[in-house]
Amino acid sequence: MRLDKFLQLTGLVRRRTIAKQLCDAGKIKVNDKVAKPSTEVCAGDLIEGETGWERWQVKVLQLPKGSVPAHLRSEYVEFLMRQRIYLWDDE
Repeated sequence: MRLDKFLQLTGLVRRRTIAKQLCDAGKIKVNDKVAKPSTEVCAGDLIEGETGWERWQVKVLQLPKGSVPAHLRSEYVEFLMRQRIYLWDDE
C-alpha cells in the first residue's frame, strides 16, 4: 500500500494531499529513510512523521482495507512515540 494512502486511511494525516506535501517536504520517514508518497508500506515498518505541532513514530501492525475509525486505530498502528512541538521556551 502507498504511504500517502496508508497515512490517510489510518487517520495519521487528514487528507492524502497533505500526506503528499509532508513527504515532499521530507517530514515523513519510513524505516529511517525520507519517504516519497509512493513508498510501499508493509506490516512491521516504522514510520516517523512531523505534522504541524506534533512529532510521532508508529509501527505498522497491518494494512487497512478502508478508512479506520479512531477507536480501531490501535489495530493498525502502534504509537512508539508521540510528542507535542512547542515553539517557545517557558524559562
